[in-house]
Amino acid sequence: MADQEVAVVESPKKQTRSSSGVKNFLAGGFGGICCVVSGHPLDTIKVRLQTMPQPEPGQKPMFSGTLDCAMKTVRKEGIVGLYKGMAAPVVGVAPIFAICFWGFNMGKKLQLKHPDDEPTYFQIVTAGFFAGVCTTVIMAPGERIKCLLQIQQASGAEKKYAGPGDVVKKLYKQSGIRGVYKGTCATLLRDVPATGMYFCVIRVSSESINS
Repeated sequence: MADQEVAVVESPKKQTRSSSGVKNFLAGGFGGICCVVSGHPLDTIKVRLQTMPQPEPGQKPMFSGTLDCAMKTVRKEGIVGLYKGMAAPVVGVAPIFAICFWGFNMGKKLQLKHPDDEPTYFQIVTAGFFAGVCTTVIMAPGERIKCLLQIQQASGAEKKYAGPGDVVKKLYKQSGIRGVYKGTCATLLRDVPATGMYFCVIRVSSESINS
């Protein structure tokens, strides 16, 4: 009888944990998509400013600054022009966030002796580092595809790629899987420390709010 009572008590907890995991996955994916949609125009402008051709002597540069680049892009291509190459990062956002939080939890488990132990700041940062390595597996190809499409659009030359799928197909045909993952080291150098700090800031902010 006692065992049955324990089973009845524990069952809702298991359901709550399972439900919470699904909710976190969906909420994280939706939040990530919102981040991409809101930040991609600035990313497009940044790439176009970085890749614009050097002006000839006596000529003005293609763009005089951030605002000028945005206005000329919208005038020439419409608001859609600011969202060129966004498909790849949007498609990768949900699994990236899922893997990020999985990697973070796994990183904590590898360091803690008991699951109920409270991790130190150092352990949170190193768990974030591990999560950053995990997310790079998906992030690196998406970043490469996005940049190639943005550079192609900014150059104004004949189109080499028809879209994200075409980029992957041609890169794989030319250089194999290495071509798709070119630039991974740079992505690791950016995302590993950033993810560690991300989770550490969440911990500090949460403690400050709750104190």
